[in-house]
Amino acid sequence: MTNNGYVLEMINISKEFPGVKALDGVTLRVRPGTVHALMGENGAGKSTLMKCLFGIYKPDGGEILLDGKKAVINNAKDALENGIAMIHQELHPVPYRNVMENIWLGRFPVKQFGPFAFVDEKKMYQDTKALFADLGLELDPREVVKNLSVSKVQSLEIAKAVSYRSRVIVMDEPTSSLTGNEVEQLFRIIAELKSRGVAIIYISHKMEEILRISDEVTIMRDGKLIGTWPAEELTTDLIISRMVGRDLTQRFPKRENVPGDVVLKVEGLTSPHAHSFKNVSFELRKGEILGIGGLVGSQRTELVEALFGLRAVSSGRMFIHGKEVKIKSPIEAKKHKMALLTEERRVTGIFPVLSILENALIANLSRYEKPYLLLDEKKRKEEASKSIELLRVKTPSLKQQIKNLSGGNQQKVLLARWLLTEPDILLLDEPTRGIDVGAKYEIYSIIAELAKAGKSIIMISSEMPELLGMSDRIMVMCEGRLSGFLDGKEASEEQVMRLATAYMAG
Repeated sequence: MTNNGYVLEMINISKEFPGVKALDGVTLRVRPGTVHALMGENGAGKSTLMKCLFGIYKPDGGEILLDGKKAVINNAKDALENGIAMIHQELHPVPYRNVMENIWLGRFPVKQFGPFAFVDEKKMYQDTKALFADLGLELDPREVVKNLSVSKVQSLEIAKAVSYRSRVIVMDEPTSSLTGNEVEQLFRIIAELKSRGVAIIYISHKMEEILRISDEVTIMRDGKLIGTWPAEELTTDLIISRMVGRDLTQRFPKRENVPGDVVLKVEGLTSPHAHSFKNVSFELRKGEILGIGGLVGSQRTELVEALFGLRAVSSGRMFIHGKEVKIKSPIEAKKHKMALLTEERRVTGIFPVLSILENALIANLSRYEKPYLLLDEKKRKEEASKSIELLRVKTPSLKQQIKNLSGGNQQKVLLARWLLTEPDILLLDEPTRGIDVGAKYEIYSIIAELAKAGKSIIMISSEMPELLGMSDRIMVMCEGRLSGFLDGKEASEEQVMRLATAYMAG
């Protein structure tokens, strides 16, 4: 038992970056055997605080105590040796090595033959099997990691954290890519870790999860501590108001768009791949927000990527403004005034080491060309500044690398990128994924304004309130097939789920 009731104390932690005070005297105290939720809008300082804990950043002030004793953590190795592990939102295993090698990387068991040392694969296999049995995980230690699902890679990372005999495990948005059953499996593992006295610091924007599994909740805003409360004393509305500093009387903006004539018509679109979308037909009207619902694996992303020319189709027809078009590449899609905001902004959206200016303009470089392969710098900066200001992107400068922005601001820059191409049809794939409630409202407001201005929008969303709150109509898919349409104003979660499971083998 700790001598003061806390396994971890981060006291008066401060951290500054050029032009930004990321942490301003933040204190976090975590008890053993509890789930401690860390919440706040994107940019509130949650990730920066955890990076200070894990040795990625060196705090400018404050101290870290473990079991009441001061700890010196200069790097990730120090953190792991002190019993602190972190499971990042973006999982980065070594894909072409097997499961057990990933778990024991940098500390392989060895056996000695005279002056020679060799990796003891038999012991590594046995230790891995014992570790998995202890956690109730069904993983093959010899399976190559690139063949695993996201949830199994996450289980591997949890097992790796446990193998370090961690007392504190940080989980950053652990359910963002998981299905319902996989979430339940994660919660089972968390409950098991709690029973062993392990403290879990849980970062998530999903209110229902936080209220279900947390013991305590710490809320941050603008780099400062707002407070810590027992989870049982909180409600979704209370958390939101403390996160954003004001009451959000409504989660979705008032919409004034009026759908008009058909802009896009799709007839019988079918993928050449066996387990993909088939025979999908629908219409999209001017000024309409058409939501696409369905479970993970329903082929929603594959469908919109095919519309944008990123995936081949074997049959079917597309019409834009009544004229048949064949779109086989994103370049052709852009010529037909289409834009695609991808699901994974960090993987297929942003160029992390480039500036906000470059990220905003990269889809539209021909617009700024001058003779002799030169670019019109004045025009570039003017249009980027105007677009960034219009979408209320929080940044000290256009020269800032986009990777330093919060998730919500990164998403706004990507929206700015595509709006500068002056599209008529926007394909938005999970536009608010991994974004806090305040930034979500801003993205929703932008979408509503675009629809009011006559833009036609297809929006994929796995968040039921978002789908119901933002869509004029909802198109639901199941196992690659279109299972039905619902009126956005009258649809219910039950109706969407019924259609989302319509073709599943029972």
